[in-house]
Amino acid sequence: MDWDNARIFLAIQRAGTLRGAAEQLQIDQATVGRRLNAMEKSLGARLFLRTPAGYVATPAGDLAVTAIEKMEQAADQLQRQMQGIDERLCGVVRVAATDTMAKHVLIPAIRQVAADHPAIRVVLTTSTQVSNLTRREADLAVRSVRPTSPDLISRHLTRLAVGLYASKSYLKKRGMPQPGSALAGHDVVVYQRAVYASQFEAICGESIANARVAMEVSSGLMLIEAVAAGLGIGELPTHMADAEPQLVRVWPERHQAYDMWLVLHDDLNRTARVRAVADAIIAAYADLASS
Repeated sequence: MDWDNARIFLAIQRAGTLRGAAEQLQIDQATVGRRLNAMEKSLGARLFLRTPAGYVATPAGDLAVTAIEKMEQAADQLQRQMQGIDERLCGVVRVAATDTMAKHVLIPAIRQVAADHPAIRVVLTTSTQVSNLTRREADLAVRSVRPTSPDLISRHLTRLAVGLYASKSYLKKRGMPQPGSALAGHDVVVYQRAVYASQFEAICGESIANARVAMEVSSGLMLIEAVAAGLGIGELPTHMADAEPQLVRVWPERHQAYDMWLVLHDDLNRTARVRAVADAIIAAYADLASS
């Protein structure tokens, strides 16, 4: 089976459309459709049903998914193992993190990598979604949850905390909320349910049952911006929010701690360029912890 056709099949199965697969693989949509037709012709089977909602795998397609995912795992493992013996300080390193962590910690780390190793090119992806390191969606990831997969190596970076914040203009207009009131009479800004469902119950240990949800956001930077704009009270990382002059800490004694982890695949642990980027990130978090 042609691996190029097989990986296009997987992209269609995961994206659900030819366009989505094309964007994922960075090729044109016509090529995706042509390769799928070639694969179906070579196998003598229809792999997808074309529905208004997108491409849905047929029973033959479901069988193909199982087989091709094994091919993908083998190909990815070979690539990681080859990278694992690469001692050159050059090439691409893919890093995944949230936008807030990227802005406040990773950008300074990447700037140091660029100064020390200009032949290393970092590809940074910022998202609240967890990147799949096994599928090489990233080589390194900075996460607030420690992974459980035995194939992944995790290093504790630091312990941080979140607190409640509001803008000076908001508090001047609405006043300081009362602890234990479930934020009655106040507006809150929270993450979208798909991103962080528990915030629809409480923020920083305080119920929001009596509050009005004024805005939902999908990223940490937008959460900070919305709170700073006076749209409501929000749960923000203290090391970021304390540096914003227009923000005021609500109930300074109230906080919740969380840990940050650097995660990479075991096969890449000895790749020189990956280690160089990892070391820079570790150093940047050490600076954050000491500041």
